[in-house]
Amino acid sequence: MKRNKECLDAIEKAKKNIDDIKARKTDAIGCDSLEFIDTFLTPDEIAESDLRVALIGELIKARTEQGISQKKLEELSGVKQPIIARMEKGTTNPQINTLLKVLAPLGKTLAIVPLKQV
Repeated sequence: MKRNKECLDAIEKAKKNIDDIKARKTDAIGCDSLEFIDTFLTPDEIAESDLRVALIGELIKARTEQGISQKKLEELSGVKQPIIARMEKGTTNPQINTLLKVLAPLGKTLAIVPLKQV
């Protein structure tokens, strides 16, 4: 019962904070979240993050387009479903061999391609 009260209090406090932010017509940190992230990440870290997001996005897209559940992908790839879930959530950095095992049943693989010249 005490935990429910704590949760309700936290929700109420969050609502008040949101109302305050709206009343001041500003973002919580003074800028949008992407601008904020750019202030403390290096260009290399941003590029690495973008690559990870794109890679996992393609994995999820291929799996869902083919109607394959994470559990079925476990059976096809030999990679445990909780690991696949963590990969898709972005809470783990999978090794290349793990990615290759998961991508193969989806008809995908990794490729080395030249970087675009800026």
